[in-house]
Order: sequence, then structure tokens, then C-alpha cells
Amino acid sequence: MLLLRCPLLLLLLPLSSRPQKLPTRDEELFQMQIRDKAFFHDSSVIPDGAEISSYLFRDTPKRYFFVVEEDNTPLAVTVTPCDAPLEWKLSVQELPEEASGEGSGEPEPLEQQKQQITNEEGTELFSYKGNDVEYFVSSSSPSGLYQLDLLSTEKDTHFKVYATTTPESDQPYPELPYDPRIDVTSLGRTTVTLAWKPSPTASLLKQPIQYCIVINKEHNFKSLCAVEAKLSSDDAFMMAPKPGLDFSPFDFAHFGFHSENNSGKERGFLKSSSKFGRQTSSKPRADLHKVCIGNKNIFTVSDLKPDTQYYFDMFAVNTNTNMSTAYVGTFARTKEEAKQKTVELKDGKVTDVFIKRKGAKFLRFAPVSSHQKVTFSVHSCLDAVQIQVRRDGKLLLSQNVEGVRQFQLRGKAKAKYLIRLKGSKKGASMLKILATTRPNKQSFPSLPEDTRIKAFDKLRTCSSVTVAWLGTQERNKFCIYKREVDDSYNEEQKKREQNQCLGPDTRKKSDKVLCKYFHSQNIQKAVTTETIRGLQPGKSYLLDVYVIGHGGHSVKYQSKLVKTRKFC
Repeated sequence: MLLLRCPLLLLLLPLSSRPQKLPTRDEELFQMQIRDKAFFHDSSVIPDGAEISSYLFRDTPKRYFFVVEEDNTPLAVTVTPCDAPLEWKLSVQELPEEASGEGSGEPEPLEQQKQQITNEEGTELFSYKGNDVEYFVSSSSPSGLYQLDLLSTEKDTHFKVYATTTPESDQPYPELPYDPRIDVTSLGRTTVTLAWKPSPTASLLKQPIQYCIVINKEHNFKSLCAVEAKLSSDDAFMMAPKPGLDFSPFDFAHFGFHSENNSGKERGFLKSSSKFGRQTSSKPRADLHKVCIGNKNIFTVSDLKPDTQYYFDMFAVNTNTNMSTAYVGTFARTKEEAKQKTVELKDGKVTDVFIKRKGAKFLRFAPVSSHQKVTFSVHSCLDAVQIQVRRDGKLLLSQNVEGVRQFQLRGKAKAKYLIRLKGSKKGASMLKILATTRPNKQSFPSLPEDTRIKAFDKLRTCSSVTVAWLGTQERNKFCIYKREVDDSYNEEQKKREQNQCLGPDTRKKSDKVLCKYFHSQNIQKAVTTETIRGLQPGKSYLLDVYVIGHGGHSVKYQSKLVKTRKFC
């Protein structure tokens, strides 16, 4: 069981007499703990099964502790960065004899306990650097004194930590549906209608879930914590403490728990009243808005500006735990005020295009000088799109594009090109397009005709797989990434993966295998192989290869699902 190591609380509980049952926290003790804020005044304490929120000053590390009393105990630790990347590390060291549940002496003085902790270096279990919500999960952890070290090197920042020894029964974070994307179902000049599939936590487990939508003009958010950090400090989020002053990182007034001062208030995540009835919205900012709409799974965002690109994020919030999970965000551009104008393409500049379901967009390219050839490069981020190119009214090209395609057409003096892009019938489409009359002005990396990754079945082992892919005569940088997936992962799930235009900068650092430069003047020999080692026996992995061009734009090869041998 997970116990709090601090002089304010040293309660030792007898273990269950049934040895086949894994230890769990004492719920009566836990409920007593969370009702008394004094138990969590020491900022080095992590409670079992409750999320804490705290603050880091730049370049000032912070350390937390908790104890696992028995071997083979399940353990899950989740760290959520808010408005800055974090460096964090989880380690464990053996329990001192005085910490054993068999002892009956007086608790050690606080300074003596801290001295004992800081004099010993534990065994590192996990480390991470970045701004993703990252977690350490183990079905069988050893007993010991666990310590969590956190550091922010960019700026002062908020963060959240959750730890539990009963991850199977707790499940405080809402589960995402099999397709976690947000669909743009309707697009107007001042409105955008969004739809999404409900969380199984609500539809199957019947737990109370509400959905919160975040709208802004800058970028998508990875967590609701990051949104709250961006909003004003008094909007359901703790204010940054002043340097040198003690503060409680576990402010129950902001996390839905009752205390003496708020015993009459309803437990919930957002409590501000609103003219929208059941909806609750955050304090408005000029560039960021949040609205919580209950358990609906369709919503129309209104009062938007015409011809403006907005980013939309959806968070499922468990109102029992006040903890949230992010859907895959999307973006959309509202329609123009007047009749939609044709977008002008500039020579050699990549343009982002959004097309609603079954919709169409028109673009115009008018080279300023005479030219012999014109090249159109298209990178479809989601489903296939149709491209038609007309030169002075004459149809030159009509093709469906999936992934990356490049088309080279014969030029003509003073010619003007009209490009029609038609979206998919399945859903909204996003793509990048480049038009140029200069052959050497290519932001997109060159690709072989075949962008599949080949796996060699005979070279599979219990801990490695060997793969190969084609290159080109142009020297490019290739980066390969791996991600462990469930055995049930299939091609349909692969298609539902988020936006294919997202590059390796969106991947976790731990997913990276290697990067290398590669090309061959002999196109027949432009093939490279790599052996990916350090894999687990009988596990499935999704492999991705990114090629990065001179302009910095990356293109992902077709993902490859591989599985290591179970027995060797």
C-alpha cells in the first residue's frame, strides 16, 4: 500500500490475511486524509489515489516521496506538465528498517528522516523530458521509498502529479473512444460545429463525464492543465506562490474536495454559473476560450470571426475525480464574409489548406515570369483529396492524392493556373500544397514511388526486428521511431491515427530509435536497412520512418506493424 512519509502522518496498517490479494490502500484512512488539508501541507508528500497540483520555479528542482510497503504492488505515476516542458525522474531505494510496519517505536524527527533520504541515491526506474502527459506504470513494483524529482529549465510553471497503488480499480482518467478525433461537421462564417465519439467511461462504465471545449487561434493543447495555466490565475487554478513562502500544493478548494471552508459547496470541476444553463465557461480571454457543455457529444461554437483559423481541443472530465483526458485536437478556418475568394499561391511557399467534408477549395497560381515547367507538390494529412489543375481554362491534371504526390506540368508564358481541391466524403481534409517554377525550390523532400517499410520475418528475434525502406538520389535525413501497441492493434486503427502532416517533433523522445542521412546515385541501390534492438519478446510495435527535407518539412512513410518472436 502507498503511505505518506511525513511526521504529520505515520499510520501503519495491518496487511490482509489473504496472501493472494494484492495490497490496496485503506479507503477509510484515505478518506480521512483528504478531509484534513493539514496532512498535505508538507509539499514532499504524494497521497495515494489523488491528483496534486504544484508549482516549479525555473532551475529549482523539487522532490516528492512515497512508500510502497510490499513487493509485487501495482503502481502508476502520472506527471502532467502545464505551461512548460518538464524533466522528471522516478527512482526507488530500499526502506530503512525504521520504516518497517513491524516497528513500534516513536516516529523519527523530520530532519533525521530528510537526512536519511538525501544521503542515499536510489535506483532510477523512469525518466522523461518534454511537455507530454507521461506516465510510469508497473503491475508489480518492489517495496521501497520512491522519490519523484522534477525540474523546469524554461520558466516558472505549474504541473500535476497522480500516483496510485490501485490503478485497475481507480481509473480516474476518462478513457478515450477507439476514434479520439474531433470531427468538424459544419462550417460557417461565424460558426463551427464539432462532433466526437463519447468516452467509454460514460457510455459503458456509467461514470459522470462532462466535456470541455477549448478554442484559440494559436495552437492545440495537450492537456487541460496547460489550458488552465494559460487562463487567468483566478480561474479554477492556483496562483503562483511567492518565492520563499511556504504553500500547500494540494489546494482542495480547486480540486473538488470538501473542507471546513467549502463544506456546503457542490463537488465538481467547474462551478461558475452560466447563462447557458448546464454549460460552464471560463473567464474570457481575447485569445483563449473554454466552455464545458455537460455530456453532449456535439456542439456549435458561435461568435467566431469570418475567414479566421481556429484550433479546437476537447477534454473529457471525470466529475468524480476532476481529472481529464485530451481528445485529438483539430483546426478549421471559418468561411469568408463575402463569396469565397480564390486563394493565391506564392511561388515556392507552402500553403496549409482545410476542406470541410465533401467541400472544395479553389487556389490560383500566376507565375510572375516565363517558365518551362511548373511543379505542384501536395501532402494530404488525413484522407485522400482530389486535385484538378487547369491552365487558362484547359484541364491538365485530375488525380486523387493520398500521402505525398508531386506533379510536373509543361509551362507556358503568362499562364495562370486554377487549382481545385475536393475534400473526402469520410470527413474533413487537411493538406499542404506547394507550387513553384523553380526546380531547386522544393520544401517537400523527394520520395520514392514506394514508401512502404519492409520487415524481414526471418531476421526477427525476441528482442529485435530488421526493416528496410527505399530512398532517392537526393540526400535527406531519415528518422525512425517505434511505439509499443496492443496485440489487437490493426490497420483500421492505424488509419485513425492523428494528422499525418505532424512531424517527429510531436513524438515522445523515448520513441526515437535513430536518425541518419542516406542517398544513392544509383536509384536501384537506394535502399537502407536498420535493426531495431531492445524490444520485448512477443510484443507488437508500430514503426514510423520520417524523411526530412532541406526546407525542414517532414513526410512520414507508411507505418509498419511488427511483432517480436515470443520464444527464441
